[in-house]
Amino acid sequence: MRDLPLPTLPYTDLRPTGARRSLLTPSAPARLDVAWARTEDDVRQAQRLRYDVFVNEMGARLSTPRGAPAGHDIDVFDPYCEHLLVRAVIDGEQPGPVIGTYRVLTPAAAIRAGGLYSETEFDLTRLRSLRSRMVELGRSCVHPDYRSGGAIMALWGALAEFMLRNELDTMIGCASVSMCDGGHFAASLWHQLQKTHLAAIEWQVRPRLPLPVDELRTDLAVEAPPLIKGYLRCGARILGRPAWDPDFNTADLPMMMRISDLPARYRKHFLEK
Repeated sequence: MRDLPLPTLPYTDLRPTGARRSLLTPSAPARLDVAWARTEDDVRQAQRLRYDVFVNEMGARLSTPRGAPAGHDIDVFDPYCEHLLVRAVIDGEQPGPVIGTYRVLTPAAAIRAGGLYSETEFDLTRLRSLRSRMVELGRSCVHPDYRSGGAIMALWGALAEFMLRNELDTMIGCASVSMCDGGHFAASLWHQLQKTHLAAIEWQVRPRLPLPVDELRTDLAVEAPPLIKGYLRCGARILGRPAWDPDFNTADLPMMMRISDLPARYRKHFLEK
């Protein structure tokens, strides 16, 4: 029998990241500034934030390219991606450090990169008809002090504008779920979401290293993490069973969101400004 994930925390210690107490003070930023990375330093700031969240907070074990600077989350796809950054404007001054980020791999860049990051975890054969207008979103994270929702909404607004400007209509990516409890939370979440948000069979994909959901608990009363909940509210669909990512200690749900499936209220908010 295949080895099961080893828990690092009891299930009762798991909390959605959005539930963490905010450390913002009354002098906190009045607004957020969103922009695409233009320099190597911009990208390095995003990679440092990713390292802080994925390694220091979530316990990921990274395999970085030779010569990569310490304290950065860097992989072979980064040079081909567009990096979207959100910074806090502190006390009316110039934007400060990066507090949120996404990276975006466009169809043309995916060809140059030799494929998508998601293809390292899933067989995406059934999505080939969508590739010419499909982008991959990844490495999304927000600093823990800024997870009240404003930062992610600012990022989503910029992503929507990017999709329209470039005549793209489909977004895919891996939505990560903590496996600090050994995977029971993730298995229960999959069991719940497959009943309500599973994509049509023609879009479903297969994990290369499946989370062994049949050997884990699937009866826990769980609630989707805030980011996944937000995707689902925007019309996203789950493309199949979760993959197990031992390096990041996560279960990764393959997700797809199409502009045509965006509910009316989100279409008005993101696309009709």
